[in-house]
Amino acid sequence: MRIVVAHNAYQKRGGEDAVAEAEIELLRAGGHEVRVFGRHNDEVAGQGRVTLAVQTLWSRRTSEELRRLLEEFRPDVVHAHNTFPLISPSLYWAADAARVPVVQTLHNFRLLCPQAMFLREGRVCEDCLGNVPWRGVLRGCYRGSVAQSAVLGSSVVLHRAAGTWAHKVARYIALNNFCRDKFVQGGLPPGRIRVKPNFVALDARPQWEHREGGLFVGRLSPEKGLGVLADAAAELPRVALTVVGDGKLAPQARAAFGPHWLGFRPPAEVMERMQRALYLVVPSLWYENFPRTIVEAFACGLPVIASRIGALAEIVRDGRTGLLFDPGQPSDLASKLAWADEHPEAMKRMGRAARAEYEARYTPARNLEQLLEIYRDAIADLPLAA
Repeated sequence: MRIVVAHNAYQKRGGEDAVAEAEIELLRAGGHEVRVFGRHNDEVAGQGRVTLAVQTLWSRRTSEELRRLLEEFRPDVVHAHNTFPLISPSLYWAADAARVPVVQTLHNFRLLCPQAMFLREGRVCEDCLGNVPWRGVLRGCYRGSVAQSAVLGSSVVLHRAAGTWAHKVARYIALNNFCRDKFVQGGLPPGRIRVKPNFVALDARPQWEHREGGLFVGRLSPEKGLGVLADAAAELPRVALTVVGDGKLAPQARAAFGPHWLGFRPPAEVMERMQRALYLVVPSLWYENFPRTIVEAFACGLPVIASRIGALAEIVRDGRTGLLFDPGQPSDLASKLAWADEHPEAMKRMGRAARAEYEARYTPARNLEQLLEIYRDAIADLPLAA
Protein backbone atom coordinates (compact mmCIF):
# COMPACT_ATOMS: atom_id res chain seq x y z
CA MET A 1 0.00 0.00 0.00
CA ARG A 2 0.88 3.66 -0.28
CA ILE A 3 0.28 5.44 3.02
CA VAL A 4 0.60 9.01 4.25
CA VAL A 5 1.23 9.10 8.01
CA ALA A 6 0.39 12.47 9.58
CA HIS A 7 1.76 13.38 12.98
CA ASN A 8 2.27 16.60 14.93
CA ALA A 9 5.27 15.80 17.17
CA TYR A 10 5.38 17.03 20.75
CA GLN A 11 8.05 19.33 22.19
CA LYS A 12 8.88 16.69 24.77
CA ARG A 13 8.98 13.32 23.09
CA GLY A 14 6.30 10.99 24.44
CA GLY A 15 4.48 7.76 23.84
CA GLU A 16 2.47 9.04 20.87
CA ASP A 17 5.66 10.05 19.05
CA ALA A 18 7.17 6.62 19.71
CA VAL A 19 4.04 4.81 18.49
CA ALA A 20 3.84 6.85 15.28
CA GLU A 21 7.51 6.21 14.50
CA ALA A 22 7.20 2.51 15.30
CA GLU A 23 4.21 2.09 12.98
CA ILE A 24 6.01 3.91 10.16
CA GLU A 25 8.98 1.55 10.54
CA LEU A 26 6.62 -1.44 10.75
CA LEU A 27 4.84 -0.50 7.52
CA ARG A 28 8.07 0.11 5.64
CA ALA A 29 9.55 -3.17 6.87
CA GLY A 30 6.40 -4.85 5.55
CA GLY A 31 7.08 -3.52 2.05
CA HIS A 32 4.65 -0.59 2.06
CA GLU A 33 5.52 2.89 0.84
CA VAL A 34 5.11 5.58 3.48
CA ARG A 35 5.32 9.35 3.25
CA VAL A 36 5.32 11.39 6.45
CA PHE A 37 3.27 14.57 6.71
CA GLY A 38 4.70 16.09 9.83
CA ARG A 39 4.87 19.20 11.95
CA HIS A 40 6.69 19.76 15.25
CA ASN A 41 5.53 21.77 18.23
CA ASP A 42 8.88 23.54 18.38
CA GLU A 43 7.31 25.73 15.66
CA VAL A 44 4.79 27.08 18.19
CA ALA A 45 7.41 29.36 19.76
CA GLY A 46 7.55 31.48 16.62
CA GLN A 47 3.81 32.09 16.36
CA GLY A 48 1.52 34.65 17.97
CA ARG A 49 -1.43 33.56 20.10
CA VAL A 50 -4.08 34.60 17.60
CA THR A 51 -2.29 32.94 14.68
CA LEU A 52 -1.86 29.73 16.65
CA ALA A 53 -5.50 29.76 17.78
CA VAL A 54 -6.76 30.15 14.22
CA GLN A 55 -4.41 27.44 12.98
CA THR A 56 -5.60 25.06 15.71
CA LEU A 57 -9.15 25.40 14.39
CA TRP A 58 -8.21 25.26 10.70
CA SER A 59 -4.76 25.25 9.11
CA ARG A 60 -4.69 26.64 5.59
CA ARG A 61 -1.09 25.46 5.32
CA THR A 62 -2.18 21.88 6.02
CA SER A 63 -4.92 22.08 3.40
CA GLU A 64 -2.55 23.32 0.71
CA GLU A 65 0.47 21.14 1.53
CA LEU A 66 -1.55 17.97 1.97
CA ARG A 67 -3.46 18.57 -1.25
CA ARG A 68 -0.17 18.78 -3.16
CA LEU A 69 1.18 15.67 -1.44
CA LEU A 70 -1.95 13.66 -2.21
CA GLU A 71 -1.89 14.71 -5.87
CA GLU A 72 1.78 13.77 -6.23
CA PHE A 73 1.92 10.60 -4.09
CA ARG A 74 -1.62 9.26 -4.66
CA PRO A 75 -1.83 7.23 -1.46
CA ASP A 76 -4.39 4.56 -0.64
CA VAL A 77 -4.97 5.96 2.85
CA VAL A 78 -3.99 8.76 5.23
CA HIS A 79 -3.25 7.61 8.77
CA ALA A 80 -3.34 10.46 11.31
CA HIS A 81 -1.91 10.29 14.82
CA ASN A 82 -1.74 13.69 16.54
CA THR A 83 -3.05 16.73 14.63
CA PHE A 84 -2.95 19.22 17.54
CA PRO A 85 -2.24 22.09 17.20
CA LEU A 86 -0.39 22.77 13.93
CA ILE A 87 -1.83 20.21 11.50
CA SER A 88 -5.43 20.77 12.67
CA PRO A 89 -8.64 19.03 11.54
CA SER A 90 -8.34 20.65 8.12
CA LEU A 91 -6.35 17.50 7.28
CA TYR A 92 -9.55 15.43 7.25
CA TRP A 93 -11.29 17.78 4.85
CA ALA A 94 -8.31 17.94 2.47
CA ALA A 95 -8.13 14.14 2.34
CA ASP A 96 -11.88 13.88 1.82
CA ALA A 97 -11.72 16.34 -1.08
CA ALA A 98 -9.05 14.14 -2.67
CA ARG A 99 -11.14 11.02 -2.00
CA VAL A 100 -8.51 9.45 0.23
CA PRO A 101 -9.87 7.74 3.35
CA VAL A 102 -8.52 8.81 6.74
CA VAL A 103 -7.72 6.51 9.65
CA GLN A 104 -7.28 8.32 12.99
CA THR A 105 -5.59 6.74 16.00
CA LEU A 106 -7.15 7.96 19.25
CA HIS A 107 -4.10 8.28 21.51
CA ASN A 108 -5.89 10.48 24.07
CA PHE A 109 -9.33 11.96 24.78
CA ARG A 110 -8.80 15.39 23.21
CA LEU A 111 -11.87 15.02 20.97
CA LEU A 112 -13.97 14.80 24.15
CA CYS A 113 -12.04 16.72 26.81
CA PRO A 114 -10.02 19.95 26.44
CA GLN A 115 -7.45 18.63 28.89
CA ALA A 116 -7.35 15.30 26.97
CA MET A 117 -7.12 13.07 30.07
CA PHE A 118 -10.49 13.31 31.89
CA LEU A 119 -8.51 14.44 34.92
CA ARG A 120 -9.12 17.42 37.21
CA GLU A 121 -7.39 18.15 40.50
CA GLY A 122 -5.94 14.66 40.61
CA ARG A 123 -9.28 12.90 40.08
CA VAL A 124 -11.14 11.49 37.11
CA CYS A 125 -13.61 14.04 35.70
CA GLU A 126 -16.10 13.24 32.95
CA ASP A 127 -18.08 16.49 33.05
CA CYS A 128 -17.40 17.20 29.36
CA LEU A 129 -18.02 13.64 28.13
CA GLY A 130 -20.76 13.82 25.53
CA ASN A 131 -21.44 17.49 26.31
CA VAL A 132 -20.38 20.90 25.04
CA PRO A 133 -17.09 21.29 26.96
CA TRP A 134 -17.91 24.65 28.55
CA ARG A 135 -16.98 23.44 32.03
CA GLY A 136 -13.49 22.58 30.87
CA VAL A 137 -13.19 26.04 29.33
CA LEU A 138 -14.36 27.96 32.40
CA ARG A 139 -12.08 25.91 34.65
CA GLY A 140 -9.10 26.43 32.37
CA CYS A 141 -8.52 22.69 32.26
CA TYR A 142 -5.88 22.95 29.53
CA ARG A 143 -2.68 24.25 31.14
CA GLY A 144 -4.69 26.34 33.61
CA SER A 145 -5.64 28.76 30.85
CA VAL A 146 -9.23 29.75 30.06
CA ALA A 147 -8.11 31.23 26.71
CA GLN A 148 -6.24 28.11 25.57
CA SER A 149 -9.02 25.85 26.84
CA ALA A 150 -11.51 27.97 24.85
CA VAL A 151 -9.56 27.33 21.65
CA LEU A 152 -9.65 23.58 22.23
CA GLY A 153 -13.29 23.63 23.26
CA SER A 154 -14.16 25.68 20.18
CA SER A 155 -12.36 23.18 17.94
CA VAL A 156 -14.35 20.29 19.41
CA VAL A 157 -17.68 22.12 19.02
CA LEU A 158 -16.92 23.54 15.57
CA HIS A 159 -15.92 20.23 14.05
CA ARG A 160 -18.68 18.34 15.82
CA ALA A 161 -21.20 20.74 14.25
CA ALA A 162 -19.48 20.58 10.84
CA GLY A 163 -19.64 16.79 10.84
CA THR A 164 -15.87 16.35 10.77
CA TRP A 165 -15.79 13.55 13.35
CA ALA A 166 -18.88 11.81 12.00
CA HIS A 167 -18.23 11.99 8.24
CA LYS A 168 -14.61 12.89 7.40
CA VAL A 169 -12.84 10.06 9.22
CA ALA A 170 -13.33 6.62 7.70
CA ARG A 171 -12.03 4.62 10.66
CA TYR A 172 -10.89 5.40 14.18
CA ILE A 173 -8.42 3.23 16.08
CA ALA A 174 -9.09 2.91 19.81
CA LEU A 175 -6.32 1.23 21.76
CA ASN A 176 -8.64 -0.96 23.86
CA ASN A 177 -12.31 -1.67 24.52
CA PHE A 178 -12.54 0.69 27.50
CA CYS A 179 -11.41 3.65 25.41
CA ARG A 180 -13.65 2.59 22.53
CA ASP A 181 -16.66 2.70 24.85
CA LYS A 182 -15.70 6.18 26.10
CA PHE A 183 -15.47 7.52 22.55
CA VAL A 184 -18.86 6.01 21.71
CA GLN A 185 -20.28 7.72 24.83
CA GLY A 186 -18.70 10.93 23.55
CA GLY A 187 -20.53 10.70 20.23
CA LEU A 188 -18.14 9.08 17.76
CA PRO A 189 -19.88 6.67 15.37
CA PRO A 190 -19.45 3.17 16.86
CA GLY A 191 -19.41 1.47 13.46
CA ARG A 192 -16.24 3.35 12.52
CA ILE A 193 -14.17 2.50 15.60
CA ARG A 194 -11.80 -0.45 15.54
CA VAL A 195 -9.66 -1.68 18.44
CA LYS A 196 -5.92 -2.16 17.89
CA PRO A 197 -3.41 -2.05 20.75
CA ASN A 198 0.11 -0.70 20.69
CA PHE A 199 3.04 -3.03 20.10
CA VAL A 200 6.77 -3.26 20.66
CA ALA A 201 9.50 -5.11 18.77
CA LEU A 202 11.66 -7.14 21.13
CA ASP A 203 13.61 -10.10 19.81
CA ALA A 204 15.36 -11.12 23.02
CA ARG A 205 13.86 -14.00 24.98
CA PRO A 206 13.23 -13.05 28.61
CA GLN A 207 14.93 -14.77 31.51
CA TRP A 208 13.17 -15.43 34.80
CA GLU A 209 16.10 -16.15 37.07
CA HIS A 210 17.83 -13.53 39.21
CA ARG A 211 14.86 -11.16 39.21
CA GLU A 212 14.25 -8.87 42.13
CA GLY A 213 12.65 -5.57 43.13
CA GLY A 214 10.09 -3.28 41.57
CA LEU A 215 10.46 -0.81 38.73
CA PHE A 216 8.59 2.37 37.77
CA VAL A 217 9.19 3.77 34.27
CA GLY A 218 7.47 6.90 33.06
CA ARG A 219 6.94 10.63 33.06
CA LEU A 220 7.17 12.15 36.53
CA SER A 221 3.87 14.00 36.55
CA PRO A 222 0.91 13.94 38.97
CA GLU A 223 -1.42 11.83 36.82
CA LYS A 224 1.16 9.02 36.70
CA GLY A 225 0.67 8.43 40.43
CA LEU A 226 4.21 9.04 41.63
CA GLY A 227 2.89 10.43 44.92
CA VAL A 228 0.88 7.24 45.51
CA LEU A 229 3.98 5.14 44.82
CA ALA A 230 6.11 7.28 47.15
CA ASP A 231 3.58 6.96 49.99
CA ALA A 232 3.34 3.19 49.46
CA ALA A 233 7.12 2.87 49.43
CA ALA A 234 7.32 4.77 52.73
CA GLU A 235 5.28 1.97 54.33
CA LEU A 236 7.71 -0.66 53.00
CA PRO A 237 11.29 0.37 53.71
CA ARG A 238 12.59 -3.12 52.89
CA VAL A 239 11.01 -3.36 49.42
CA ALA A 240 13.43 -2.30 46.69
CA LEU A 241 11.86 0.11 44.18
CA THR A 242 13.73 1.77 41.30
CA VAL A 243 12.25 4.84 39.58
CA VAL A 244 13.23 5.68 35.99
CA GLY A 245 11.96 8.88 34.40
CA ASP A 246 12.03 12.65 34.53
CA GLY A 247 9.54 15.47 34.74
CA LYS A 248 8.23 18.22 36.97
CA LEU A 249 7.99 15.90 39.99
CA ALA A 250 11.69 15.05 39.83
CA PRO A 251 12.41 16.85 43.15
CA GLN A 252 9.76 14.73 44.87
CA ALA A 253 11.20 11.58 43.30
CA ARG A 254 14.65 12.50 44.52
CA ALA A 255 13.35 13.12 48.05
CA ALA A 256 11.29 9.93 48.18
CA PHE A 257 13.61 7.46 46.46
CA GLY A 258 17.07 8.98 46.84
CA PRO A 259 19.69 7.04 44.84
CA HIS A 260 16.96 4.68 43.55
CA TRP A 261 15.62 7.51 41.40
CA LEU A 262 17.71 7.25 38.24
CA GLY A 263 16.22 10.04 36.13
CA PHE A 264 16.01 9.54 32.38
CA ARG A 265 17.66 6.41 31.01
CA PRO A 266 18.03 5.33 27.36
CA PRO A 267 15.60 2.70 26.05
CA ALA A 268 18.22 -0.06 25.89
CA GLU A 269 18.98 0.35 29.59
CA VAL A 270 15.27 0.42 30.44
CA MET A 271 14.79 -2.89 28.63
CA GLU A 272 17.75 -4.36 30.48
CA ARG A 273 16.27 -3.29 33.82
CA MET A 274 12.91 -4.77 32.83
CA GLN A 275 14.69 -8.08 32.23
CA ARG A 276 16.03 -8.03 35.80
CA ALA A 277 13.08 -6.64 37.79
CA LEU A 278 10.43 -8.77 39.47
CA TYR A 279 7.53 -6.47 38.57
CA LEU A 280 6.64 -3.11 36.99
CA VAL A 281 4.46 -0.62 38.89
CA VAL A 282 1.91 1.55 37.02
CA PRO A 283 0.10 3.60 39.72
CA SER A 284 -1.71 5.98 37.34
CA LEU A 285 -4.63 8.14 38.48
CA TRP A 286 -6.13 8.76 35.03
CA TYR A 287 -7.59 6.76 32.16
CA GLU A 288 -4.35 5.70 30.50
CA ASN A 289 -5.11 4.82 26.89
CA PHE A 290 -2.40 2.21 26.44
CA PRO A 291 1.01 2.69 28.07
CA ARG A 292 3.76 1.22 25.90
CA THR A 293 5.65 0.48 29.10
CA ILE A 294 3.15 -2.28 29.86
CA VAL A 295 3.69 -3.90 26.46
CA GLU A 296 7.46 -3.57 26.93
CA ALA A 297 7.14 -5.19 30.35
CA PHE A 298 5.07 -8.07 28.97
CA ALA A 299 7.63 -8.57 26.19
CA CYS A 300 10.34 -8.82 28.86
CA GLY A 301 8.35 -11.35 30.88
CA LEU A 302 7.67 -8.74 33.55
CA PRO A 303 4.29 -8.75 35.34
CA VAL A 304 2.63 -5.44 36.15
CA ILE A 305 1.14 -4.07 39.37
CA ALA A 306 -1.33 -1.43 38.18
CA SER A 307 -4.18 0.79 39.30
CA ARG A 308 -7.60 -0.76 38.84
CA ILE A 309 -8.75 2.12 36.65
CA GLY A 310 -9.90 2.47 33.05
CA ALA A 311 -8.09 0.37 30.49
CA LEU A 312 -5.41 -0.76 32.95
CA ALA A 313 -7.93 -3.16 34.49
CA GLU A 314 -8.51 -4.56 30.99
CA ILE A 315 -4.87 -4.86 29.94
CA VAL A 316 -3.50 -6.33 33.19
CA ARG A 317 -5.35 -9.48 34.26
CA ASP A 318 -5.40 -9.59 38.04
CA GLY A 319 -3.58 -12.66 39.36
CA ARG A 320 -2.66 -13.75 35.82
CA THR A 321 -0.34 -11.15 34.25
CA GLY A 322 0.01 -8.95 37.31
CA LEU A 323 -1.87 -7.46 40.24
CA LEU A 324 -4.41 -4.64 40.51
CA PHE A 325 -4.90 -2.20 43.39
CA ASP A 326 -7.41 0.52 44.15
CA PRO A 327 -6.31 3.74 42.38
CA GLY A 328 -4.97 6.50 44.57
CA GLN A 329 -4.73 4.19 47.63
CA PRO A 330 -1.12 3.89 48.88
CA SER A 331 -2.00 1.29 51.54
CA ASP A 332 -3.58 -1.04 49.00
CA LEU A 333 -0.61 -0.60 46.68
CA ALA A 334 1.74 -1.27 49.61
CA SER A 335 -0.06 -4.53 50.35
CA LYS A 336 0.34 -5.66 46.74
CA LEU A 337 4.03 -4.69 46.70
CA ALA A 338 4.63 -6.59 49.93
CA TRP A 339 2.83 -9.66 48.57
CA ALA A 340 4.86 -9.55 45.36
CA ASP A 341 8.10 -9.26 47.31
CA GLU A 342 7.14 -12.25 49.46
CA HIS A 343 6.05 -14.43 46.51
CA PRO A 344 8.77 -14.14 43.84
CA GLU A 345 7.92 -17.48 42.22
CA ALA A 346 4.28 -16.47 41.80
CA MET A 347 5.41 -13.22 40.18
CA LYS A 348 7.68 -15.15 37.81
CA ARG A 349 4.72 -17.34 36.80
CA MET A 350 2.78 -14.16 36.07
CA GLY A 351 5.77 -12.95 34.06
CA ARG A 352 5.60 -16.05 31.88
CA ALA A 353 1.89 -15.45 31.35
CA ALA A 354 2.65 -11.83 30.48
CA ARG A 355 5.15 -12.95 27.86
CA ALA A 356 2.57 -15.35 26.39
CA GLU A 357 0.10 -12.44 26.24
CA TYR A 358 2.70 -10.40 24.36
CA GLU A 359 3.32 -13.17 21.83
CA ALA A 360 -0.41 -13.60 21.23
CA ARG A 361 -1.44 -9.93 20.97
CA TYR A 362 1.37 -7.38 20.91
CA THR A 363 4.01 -8.49 18.39
CA PRO A 364 4.89 -6.46 15.28
CA ALA A 365 3.55 -9.19 12.99
CA ARG A 366 0.17 -9.27 14.72
CA ASN A 367 -0.02 -5.47 14.76
CA LEU A 368 0.79 -5.13 11.06
CA GLU A 369 -1.94 -7.63 10.25
CA GLN A 370 -4.48 -5.63 12.27
CA LEU A 371 -3.36 -2.28 10.85
CA LEU A 372 -3.63 -3.41 7.23
CA GLU A 373 -7.05 -4.89 7.91
CA ILE A 374 -8.22 -1.50 9.22
CA TYR A 375 -6.77 0.26 6.16
CA ARG A 376 -8.54 -2.16 3.80
CA ASP A 377 -11.76 -1.67 5.74
CA ALA A 378 -11.47 2.12 5.39
CA ILE A 379 -10.69 1.91 1.66
CA ALA A 380 -13.62 -0.46 1.00
CA ASP A 381 -15.98 1.99 2.73
CA LEU A 382 -15.06 4.87 0.40
CA PRO A 383 -18.20 5.98 -1.47
CA LEU A 384 -18.16 5.58 -5.22
CA ALA A 385 -17.45 8.76 -7.19
CA ALA A 386 -20.51 10.50 -8.55
